[in-house]
Amino acid sequence: MDRYPPIAEHGLIGDLQTAALVSSQGVVDWFAAPRFDSPSVFAALLDHDRGGFFRLGPGDAEQTCKQLYYPDTAILVTRFMSPDGVGEVIDWMPPNRSRTPSDRHTLMRTARTVRGTVRFDLECRPRFDYGRAAHQLDVGPDGAVFRAPGVTAYLQSSFPLERDDDDLRGSITLNVGQEAAVVFTICDGDGGAPPPPTVAGVTEELWAAADFWQQWVHASNYRGRWTDTVNRSAITLKLLTYAPTGAPVAAATMGLPEQVGGERNWDYRYTWVRDGSLSVRALLDLGFVEEATDFVHWLGDRLREAMGQDGEPLKIMYRVDGEPLVTEEILDHLEGYRGSAPVRLGNAASDQLQLDIYGEALYALSEGREIAAQAGYRGWKVMARTLDWLADAWDRPDEGIWETRGGRKDFTYSRVMCWAAFDRGLRLASQFRRPADTDRWTRARDTILEQVMARGWSESKQAYVQHYGGQDVLDASLLLMPRVGFVAPRDPTWLSTLDAMDRTLVSDSLVYRYDPAASPDGLRGSEGTFSLCTFLYVDALARAERMRPARYTFEKMLTYANHVGLFAEEVGPSGEQLGNFPQAFTHLSLITAACTLDQALDRQRD
Repeated sequence: MDRYPPIAEHGLIGDLQTAALVSSQGVVDWFAAPRFDSPSVFAALLDHDRGGFFRLGPGDAEQTCKQLYYPDTAILVTRFMSPDGVGEVIDWMPPNRSRTPSDRHTLMRTARTVRGTVRFDLECRPRFDYGRAAHQLDVGPDGAVFRAPGVTAYLQSSFPLERDDDDLRGSITLNVGQEAAVVFTICDGDGGAPPPPTVAGVTEELWAAADFWQQWVHASNYRGRWTDTVNRSAITLKLLTYAPTGAPVAAATMGLPEQVGGERNWDYRYTWVRDGSLSVRALLDLGFVEEATDFVHWLGDRLREAMGQDGEPLKIMYRVDGEPLVTEEILDHLEGYRGSAPVRLGNAASDQLQLDIYGEALYALSEGREIAAQAGYRGWKVMARTLDWLADAWDRPDEGIWETRGGRKDFTYSRVMCWAAFDRGLRLASQFRRPADTDRWTRARDTILEQVMARGWSESKQAYVQHYGGQDVLDASLLLMPRVGFVAPRDPTWLSTLDAMDRTLVSDSLVYRYDPAASPDGLRGSEGTFSLCTFLYVDALARAERMRPARYTFEKMLTYANHVGLFAEEVGPSGEQLGNFPQAFTHLSLITAACTLDQALDRQRD
């Protein structure tokens, strides 16, 4: 067992309220419950010794491991091949279809031998509350019970388990065709034990989960060139969405580094207005109207809650239930992934000013008549009051899309998205004949455009740049300019911006967000190329009808996916995946890039 397997050597399982990572060696080394943003139960990825893990697999040092998803599902198969036989561990969580938050969540694991004879070893070492809470263990004939403050966890198995101090271990040898089942259930402190599992019962649960996922993804209307890849990204977005509210989290994990050994280690288990809003278009492109509408309702609730209050109408991020975040803290008892400290809990960026979120919010609310029409008169009034407020508030320095900690600047992207907010608001007012101060919104929209053209353009670079009044720094966030309609995709100024980005930000088809050396962001160290930006680059190239580099970049980027088609936040210098994993932003941008590229290729063929 590797102390710290590569970030990419994991698959994701989940039940639509929380999720777990399973390494290609059969180790659950990240799991938080009862929600994505709850305290961890297994967190060996952040500290092998203190974080806790749950291993099920052969102990043969000569084995070879291979991991895959059962087709079009979130059911993960880890295969172990050794001289004595071939065994498999199948991991999944039963999908929770309820809109009611649940305190009870279950990891199901089955072991089976498909050739020869395989001995499977089990180690279960939970460490509650990020390894800060002690637990007691009781072992009985029907399984074991872990008790920590406010939490109870049950481990039940079809083979005997034994105590190992306050943890559990066990083993079973299976011949070809034999199976064993293990079920880990976590719930509130007074939650009762589930019924003892049987192999037949667990197998029935397995096929029920397979039916759920296959029926869901087959409702997609995507029929393009990359069906398997797009389906995997859609399933990943679904896994990262908190079903009771429809709010997606940015990633399943916290603290995974953008540079191994560096300090860029963030907690991404929250809902960003930006990420969620941009996911709406990706979901609608695939025909998942219900999921897109759920998030729009969540977003509308946040705007309604802020009406009549002083300050900003929106925060940049929230907990999945819509509550604001608490202050960021350092978990200094955890060493971090491969020594990448500090490990941060919470996210101090929640208090930043990022004006672009209003553009993304209006972008989401305006995408698709089936969504915008549902807002009704009361919903419209909330949007209109937000735009009235923004008309007085848009012209301010902010921290920008990348949440830099180097001070506020006049970021061009923030201005562009404020332009998009007014542009979408004016469209909606006209389309649905709603009352609005359209003269005021039009003046704000046009003033922003004139300002960006005057101050966001660099004659020396012949490109739109990151911020006003500073060095001529390029920024990949501006790749969204043609998507929101700020510039035409073949406008000469935009084509020259693409050329400048290609020279400065693109490295063998992979795209950096910006150059921290040229534009200090208040943090030490460096980072890899940003996978979101690479897919945004594909989208922009396809819109500009640069089809050969667009397809080449897309196809090459797909080779950086891990063995089961998942992407983290970044790609490192040696092609390794870095940052929190898997990242929703990357997968939603993959979907939009695939759809744009398909359409452009079809037009070219016609």
